[in-house]
Amino acid sequence: LGEVLDDHLQRYPLFKQSVIRSMDQAIYPEGGIAVLKGNLAPSGCIIKQSAASAHLVEHEGKAVVFEGLEDLAQRIDDPDLEVEADDILVLKQIGPKGAPGMPEAGMLPIPKKLAKAGVKDMVRISDGRMSGTASGTIILHVSPESAVGGPLAWVQTGDRIRLSLSRRELSWLVDEETLAQRMKEKPLQEVKADRGYRQLFLREVLQAELGVDFDFLRKKPNQ
Repeated sequence: LGEVLDDHLQRYPLFKQSVIRSMDQAIYPEGGIAVLKGNLAPSGCIIKQSAASAHLVEHEGKAVVFEGLEDLAQRIDDPDLEVEADDILVLKQIGPKGAPGMPEAGMLPIPKKLAKAGVKDMVRISDGRMSGTASGTIILHVSPESAVGGPLAWVQTGDRIRLSLSRRELSWLVDEETLAQRMKEKPLQEVKADRGYRQLFLREVLQAELGVDFDFLRKKPNQ
């Protein structure tokens, strides 16, 4: 009839385990990922706290904004880019609808002129994703995303942003009057497609906190 698996395993010595650990030997006792909220991410965002720099997880800095991937590619290594090590890099339009598809582009590179000066990490914010092997003080999955009118859409270079991991907070330090004026001056441009799968995707895809699933695939009440 065979053997009980546990009885079989007891015959073999336990090897030193440094990959899969018990809770009392956790590499990062607080957990690998933290959820943040605030007026920049009313529906939440995430940070891989186990890979963040300790000196940056309680930080306030000036935003340096990139309007999309093309803007990022054109300016990030420009020697004339006005950016300092304690600034916060912000990338828009890489969320579920904005990209579309929420690509793994959230690990913004350190601007070349800062990297040459020895800067290894900066606070970086986007509505996209990054690889599970990436590291840095990087805030991802900002929701609602910029493409659907999340506050991220109206952040401008020079704005102040505050990150507090201890308070699980991401705050955009502008007043409601400033936000209302910006929304009036720069109305949201809806992402559209005329036909096909792209149209279906843009119509049905959900935000990050709902899993970027299609709405029609979700079980509805009373189903």
